[in-house]
Amino acid sequence: MSYNAVILAGGLGTRLRSAIGETPKPMALVGDKPFLEYLLDFLYRSNINKVIISVGYKKEYISSYFGNRYKNIEINYAIEDYPLGTGGAILNALSMIDSDKFFVFNGDTYFEVDLSKMLKFFEETKADVLIALKKLKNIERYGKVIVDTDFRIIEFVEKGSKQEGYINAGIYLLNKALFEKINLPNIFSFEKDFLEKYFKDLRFYGLPFNSYFIDIGVPEDYERAKFEIPQNR
Repeated sequence: MSYNAVILAGGLGTRLRSAIGETPKPMALVGDKPFLEYLLDFLYRSNINKVIISVGYKKEYISSYFGNRYKNIEINYAIEDYPLGTGGAILNALSMIDSDKFFVFNGDTYFEVDLSKMLKFFEETKADVLIALKKLKNIERYGKVIVDTDFRIIEFVEKGSKQEGYINAGIYLLNKALFEKINLPNIFSFEKDFLEKYFKDLRFYGLPFNSYFIDIGVPEDYERAKFEIPQNR
């Protein structure tokens, strides 16, 4: 499977500062290596051959550690000279992407999904966007994604409600051509300004996975990751 992946790793990580100081969130140590290395190992096992890391805050921490190759993965860096938002960061990386379809990963989230299953579903449904979903008992921190019986997305529910449901787990499969059809600003949120704005007009799907998931965006989950990931991955 020779597809490209974009990793969003340019954020400021302000909620995690109390635990990691000025270190960029994806470089937070989990065991004896940075969190981002576990994500790259997963991509290596999934046969991704090229990764574009979107970097901004303290970008030299990431580029000096990984360089331009990790195992057999070619690494490129899309530099955010100023914060572009998640959507702007994807657009900024677009010119480096070789494949017609590409994956996007959040640099602070680890979710062991079957990427080949995502590709198969994407092609069968002729999707414009496919989101990996994870069912949680409490979706308060994330909001909720509601799908119909065909897994087409029919609603995004705001975060804040303590209920069970599917969350957007921060892994996307996208058509590169999609971004050439829509006039998008340089700075925007992929979640708010794209997904929630266009899901009624385009073919957006969500595919659930039951595999291990963790988001290190807050200190308590980062502390949990430090025990769980080295033991299980």
